[in-house]
Amino acid sequence: MSADHNQSRSLAHATEGGKAVGSGSLGEAIATLAGHPLLANSGIPLNLDWVRDVRVNTSAVERRAQSHVARRTVKKEWQAAWLLRAITCMDLTTLSGDDTEERVRRLCAKARQPIQQELEQKLGIQELGIKVAAVCVYHTFVETALHALEGTGVHVAAVSTGFPAGLSPLAERVAEIRRSVEAGAHEIDVVITRAHVFGGRWQALYDEIAAFKQACGSAHMKVILGTGDLLTLRNVARASVVAMMAGADFIKTSTGKEATNATLPVGFVMTRAIREYAQQTGMAVGFKPAGGIRTAKQSIDWLAMIKEELGPSWMRAEMFRFGASGLLGDIERQLEHHATGRYSAEYRHPMA
Repeated sequence: MSADHNQSRSLAHATEGGKAVGSGSLGEAIATLAGHPLLANSGIPLNLDWVRDVRVNTSAVERRAQSHVARRTVKKEWQAAWLLRAITCMDLTTLSGDDTEERVRRLCAKARQPIQQELEQKLGIQELGIKVAAVCVYHTFVETALHALEGTGVHVAAVSTGFPAGLSPLAERVAEIRRSVEAGAHEIDVVITRAHVFGGRWQALYDEIAAFKQACGSAHMKVILGTGDLLTLRNVARASVVAMMAGADFIKTSTGKEATNATLPVGFVMTRAIREYAQQTGMAVGFKPAGGIRTAKQSIDWLAMIKEELGPSWMRAEMFRFGASGLLGDIERQLEHHATGRYSAEYRHPMA
């Protein structure tokens, strides 16, 4: 058996390893935790005692994050396999003031074929059909993205609710969600009112997110907490719990527009909130770090955190996403190095 065949078989085995658990394999279950099947999140009534009891040992979380990145990482074909898994969990994103329909179409072309065909052949992974999970755009470009991605299975996500500040009137934010859903968006990324967190107005935050959830209908709702603006990890944990109680399908770190976006300490706090919620309710919530994740090494750090904190069933696009615009280019460069022993120039891997 050739070395190339061995490599492609290893990559296929490693990239398919997280697909055993899904909506079909355990009936209604979408994930498992400690061997227990978990249902999709339908929300629960606001439990203020639970929210008020939330505590975070900040120094312990920071030490955990530091030790996490200092560990020996995966190597060789297993590193390549983890990077391929990272690609399948990406929301390729363009959220700039100068976005155009042509830029969105180019991004969608990259979403359909995230790895150059020549590199796919060198890695022997053509049959895996690697593609990203979603393309994330402003409402204006939802229809453009839907047409460009038709028949691919790649979802279209729309940012909504006065993104990125979330300060427009509630009725306007809800109407914005409805327009994107009517346009055909599969997923809606909503922004919370951060002031509700600062003021401890948990009922107001819960009611706001529940209204967003109702407007989303069958579209999946990812709730952006704006963690860089929330000041403390305790605020992050409390906002995470309230968002899940209100029916979030995913909780997401950031808009990508804050001064500080996704960090590993925030990631540990949010994934542990997801774990506790699953243990208490039997329902699973996805996780999306966004903003500032630009290197292949960082993607592996985040995937390793998900595996350790929540388990392999979360290492799928249905339960975990990267919000990324520049990450894919570095992953392609690392994959090319794995296949050829050489790093290519960044300009050879444009996003859009």
